[in-house]
Amino acid sequence: MNKQLIEALEWRYACKKFDAEKRIPASDIQTILDSIRLTPTSYGLQPLKVLLIETKELREKIKPIAWNQAQVVDASHLLVFCHHTAISESYVDQHVTLMADTRNVAPEKLQGFGTHVKSAIMKMEDEQVKQWTGKQTYIALGQVLLSCALLKIDATPMEGFDKDQLNELLDLSSQGLSASLLCPIGFRHPEDSNIALKKVRKTKDTLFETR
Repeated sequence: MNKQLIEALEWRYACKKFDAEKRIPASDIQTILDSIRLTPTSYGLQPLKVLLIETKELREKIKPIAWNQAQVVDASHLLVFCHHTAISESYVDQHVTLMADTRNVAPEKLQGFGTHVKSAIMKMEDEQVKQWTGKQTYIALGQVLLSCALLKIDATPMEGFDKDQLNELLDLSSQGLSASLLCPIGFRHPEDSNIALKKVRKTKDTLFETR
């Protein structure tokens, strides 16, 4: 497994040109979505939502918002990572209830946990909450990149897009959400100019330090 993991990470790169004719099998899409669902998040709150954009028509509308990057349309699917812009006490209560139901625990035994989470969040300024929830999507993105690499599916994370325009197009603000990341997923085109490029990474001695 160690070798398989490293080989998968060596194989992946930021694909610039996708094969528009190839589609990801439904079973692999489900695996990728499951990997997102299992992503760790702060307090387990999962303050995010991921949109799976399949239709070409919608992706054609997203393309100019994403600086006309062709991957948005040519990839098999497009993932839009969104985060909650606010966390209410009722949102925390719902999470605590889910914990109690899932683990078959009396809700009152989790009251202290719920109170702690609410206290921590309520101390934050509104902008801090947005930054905090936005960071959770990057954890999910990392999970997707690894999952796709193991499945030999290309994934290209993107921050290059106009968030306000995308929020408006997808009607995210009305849901208390904001887009934070795009990630086209699919299969590399044999003519992609990045295929033959070697990875540029720091050496282990430079990157790591044991204390």
